[in-house]
Amino acid sequence: MMMVRDEAELVDCVRGAQGRLSLCGGATRGLVEGADALSLGGLSGITLYEPGSLTMVAGAGTPVAEVEAALAEQNQRLAFEPMDHRGLLRTNGEPTIGGVFAANVSGPRRMVVGAARDFLLGVRFVDGRGKVVSNGGRVMKNVTGYDLVKLMAGSFGALGALSEVSFKVLPKPETEATLVLHGLSDREAIAALALAMRSPFEVSGAAHVPQEGITLLRLEGFEASVGYRLSRLKELLAAQAGEVEVLGAAGSAARWQAVRDVDAFHRAGGDVWRIACKPSQAPDLAEAAKADAHLFDWAGGLLWCRVGAGVDLRARLGTFDGHATITRAAAKTLKQLGRFHPQQTGVARLTAGLRDRFDPRGIFHSEIGGLHAG
Repeated sequence: MMMVRDEAELVDCVRGAQGRLSLCGGATRGLVEGADALSLGGLSGITLYEPGSLTMVAGAGTPVAEVEAALAEQNQRLAFEPMDHRGLLRTNGEPTIGGVFAANVSGPRRMVVGAARDFLLGVRFVDGRGKVVSNGGRVMKNVTGYDLVKLMAGSFGALGALSEVSFKVLPKPETEATLVLHGLSDREAIAALALAMRSPFEVSGAAHVPQEGITLLRLEGFEASVGYRLSRLKELLAAQAGEVEVLGAAGSAARWQAVRDVDAFHRAGGDVWRIACKPSQAPDLAEAAKADAHLFDWAGGLLWCRVGAGVDLRARLGTFDGHATITRAAAKTLKQLGRFHPQQTGVARLTAGLRDRFDPRGIFHSEIGGLHAG
């Protein structure tokens, strides 16, 4: 594996590439076969942090843990709650902030605060010609090159190698708590989550874990506010709830980390798929999937399924409003089915145009057929 230590080395590496390059940060998602691995982990370090303006600038290879530690000292956080894939993919390495934005990694809070790409303010990257491109700014009001910043988030290295990212952060809430409903079916749970999300009680997490028979609703904010909203939410869901319990701050944080990282699938075998869909379609899709296990996040907008090795889950699901992505599977399955959902003709044409523009030599190897919202 090649590793670059600064942007100048990255430029030289891209310009001198004789074959295809597979970009990685901490290699937590594994390496793509058929290409030379190029690690951006050496592009590390926080170069600017302004807590008062809620902005940070860091090298793409900066470990997420380092970013989160710096933010915690100022009682701030990455509000989009990025998933840690290591347990699910059974890999080592260190997740990097560039990898988070390149894959648009967003966790349970995405449905209320937005995805990782919504917090990305600016980027520096090296395109396929070895040219350094700087785009965006350090404040949300700066819309210069706004579209290009968005394109890099979720591009999975298909357009260029990120060297630096600037992004927005948010304050941590004073406390959190989770309302746990027991014994609901998938359809009952999705209905309860929808009712909670329509309420004025500012739910920041909404998930259903069928394996454990629990439905989860998270509230965050000032302690008095959380207590009040929790009691009102219990009243609202009284008819649907059955058995109810409340998790305090520590228990709530641990539970949502498990949902974020899909802990329930870590030790079991089989392939893992991630399906983005309309919440109203989620129960039907879960039924059609005939999965060994499944889990709902984003109030049903995100469905995780664990199926047997090599199963074509897209064929089982049929046509629906969304996309199904393989998160964990053998190389043979990835080659046969493709990691990402096939794009519509018009979108595929636009994607091909973008790749021709930014990587005319076709050196950036990416399993992605195009660019996805994530």
